[in-house]
Amino acid sequence: MFNTKINLFLRARYPVIYINTLEEERLEYVLRNNLEVNLNRNIYSWDFIDGYKNNNLNIENFSQKNPFQALEVIEKINFQLPTLFLLKDFNQFLKDFSISRKLRNMTPLLKLHIKTILISSSHLNFPKELKELITWINFDLPGKKEIYLELERLIYKLNLTKNLPTILFQQLVFSCQGLSLERIRRVFAKILLSYKTIDKNSIFIFLNEKKQIVNQTDILEYYSVNDTFVNLGGLKVLKEWLKKRKIAFNFDALKYGLPIPRGLLLIGIQGTGKSLVAKYVSNKWKLPLLKLDVGKLFAGIIGESESRLRKMIKLTESISPCVLWIDEIDKAFTNQEHHLDSGTNSRILGTFISWLSEKTKPVFLLATANNIDFLPLEILRKGRFDEVFFLDLPQKFERKEIFEIHLQVFRPNNWKSYNSKKFADLSESFSGAEIKQTIIDAMYEGFYKKREFTTTDVCTSIQDLIPLANFESKQINKLKNWALSGQIRLASIN
Repeated sequence: MFNTKINLFLRARYPVIYINTLEEERLEYVLRNNLEVNLNRNIYSWDFIDGYKNNNLNIENFSQKNPFQALEVIEKINFQLPTLFLLKDFNQFLKDFSISRKLRNMTPLLKLHIKTILISSSHLNFPKELKELITWINFDLPGKKEIYLELERLIYKLNLTKNLPTILFQQLVFSCQGLSLERIRRVFAKILLSYKTIDKNSIFIFLNEKKQIVNQTDILEYYSVNDTFVNLGGLKVLKEWLKKRKIAFNFDALKYGLPIPRGLLLIGIQGTGKSLVAKYVSNKWKLPLLKLDVGKLFAGIIGESESRLRKMIKLTESISPCVLWIDEIDKAFTNQEHHLDSGTNSRILGTFISWLSEKTKPVFLLATANNIDFLPLEILRKGRFDEVFFLDLPQKFERKEIFEIHLQVFRPNNWKSYNSKKFADLSESFSGAEIKQTIIDAMYEGFYKKREFTTTDVCTSIQDLIPLANFESKQINKLKNWALSGQIRLASIN
């Protein structure tokens, strides 16, 4: 994809192309290989420390480190063949008026002599006055094929081919997605130095490397697939829906022509397990879970919020297949009538909606919301999510199941000794979170009295706890009526 785009721009004589990448070495290798195979062109690279080093330029002062003189070299040098000049981190100098003016003055000459300036940088940043001159292109992290070839080369070089099962090799390729080739090589070396072999444990080391990258962004939090086992009480309809879509991520589903599920929007009362569903999906589907911190997404500097959103999307797609969890999306993308912020929210929402509609990478978006009044209509329209589910307060049989799930966690050896049926009878209008709290309160009571907590303790806790439903009955009834109108699916059986 990158070679196709860059070749098109070069043939169309685009004068200045800005390439966003973290992998300078790989970019230069790909460019040189591409030019050798597909285009008959020269390429020369420059950076601020070494200038035009080892490029065989037969002119005086070819190693000039001065950025202005670097442009003068491009202006003066003449070749019979079309030429590319790769200027590394040159965006740092574009704010200098003499540099930006020089670049604009050179444009007619660049087109006439078929010279192209490529600016490479790890982040997208150039002055507005150069917006019409500069064309931006992204150099993505290596895909499956490139990772496959690199791992194959490393394994062959280290003579590990006889000991490595095919299925393990495929899992390694999968776990390396989202990492640069250089980082893959470093992790590979670390594994061999530490453990002297490549086995199934190597996969978790690569996944841990991903976790570090994601957590460094400060806006995404990474949950490993095997962090914790998650069980979910009730919600039978929702769980059946998820079960049918779990198989969509395998090769057979791709051959069948089955599209990858896009995502879910879960709307409901606080404490009904909406956030727990995200961890449940990640656990059942064996996919890493990324949680977006929407508070950190909205930065104070104008334009930075949009940049952070693009960075989040790019990173999430590079690590796909994965689950992206946006908790309380109603607070993140608040309806404009309730939230005025000089257009930032509107721009963020527009970018996000476009991505939702057009994304092709296997990123399953799971968003939760408590208040439908704050949700923009664009979010609710069909096509953004595969389905919108309403999570109501658990019914009696669901409450019994939820009590039993929590009791098995707290008291795995004697959970059956507690009367979960009685608990379910007493806890009408309780959410899943409130059910868990009643057990914790009973445990405090038992521990305080230096004995095991009992069924009576739990019953007392249930009677003492006032559920949130008693305070927000109006909002709850509104959500229920909306769900019953047929505009949203019920997550549980009626």
